[in-house]
Amino acid sequence: MPVTTPSEETETPDVDEVEVTEARQPGRRFGTVALALCIVLGLILGYAAGLLTPSLRDPGNTSAEAGFARDMKIHHAQAVEMGMIAYQRATDPDVRSLGLDIALAQQNQIGQMDTWLQNWGLGPTGPDPAMAWMPEGEEALVDGRMPGMATDAEMAQLREATGKDVDAIFLRLMKQHHLGGIHMADGVLAQTDNDQVKRLATAMKEGQQYEITVLTDLQKRLGVS
Repeated sequence: MPVTTPSEETETPDVDEVEVTEARQPGRRFGTVALALCIVLGLILGYAAGLLTPSLRDPGNTSAEAGFARDMKIHHAQAVEMGMIAYQRATDPDVRSLGLDIALAQQNQIGQMDTWLQNWGLGPTGPDPAMAWMPEGEEALVDGRMPGMATDAEMAQLREATGKDVDAIFLRLMKQHHLGGIHMADGVLAQTDNDQVKRLATAMKEGQQYEITVLTDLQKRLGVS
């Protein structure tokens, strides 16, 4: 998006090649930086952020914090895929830039949540079903999908789209995706007293709220919905 990130999980090392942010305004370019390096870098910085901010009281296996981390990693993974498709194939440069920004930011956050689970001595999956950590969360599932997640058919449509259809489908699906992510961030913020989780969930919520504004503005400019 340049976007000023409202907040971040914690300080991360300075990197000359790429500065990963929670969100940016469209128009920023990453030049010749390899996509694989960007994704790996996002994970490395995310892991570093998690390691640098240990918790005094580790959440348990069925806690809201663990459930949020596990579910949001899955939620984020779909956004990363959508963002990379937009970066590689969208026709509008601002849509391409936004897609990469979202992919990098959410890959970074996946790294942070992976590190939380490792530090808490927990596995990547837990005993409870998706969204069980959130009051009435299971009722928010649609055919097993967490709030805002695209269906298999919608993802196939995005993968197979060409030309301006890529821009239109990406903007629509990502706005829907962000609305679901904000709902989940609100859910954990209402339950947790863990500083790490509160900081990252707040950063997710604020960053995605800003990006929804950008997504909407791009839809209006491109005449799509």
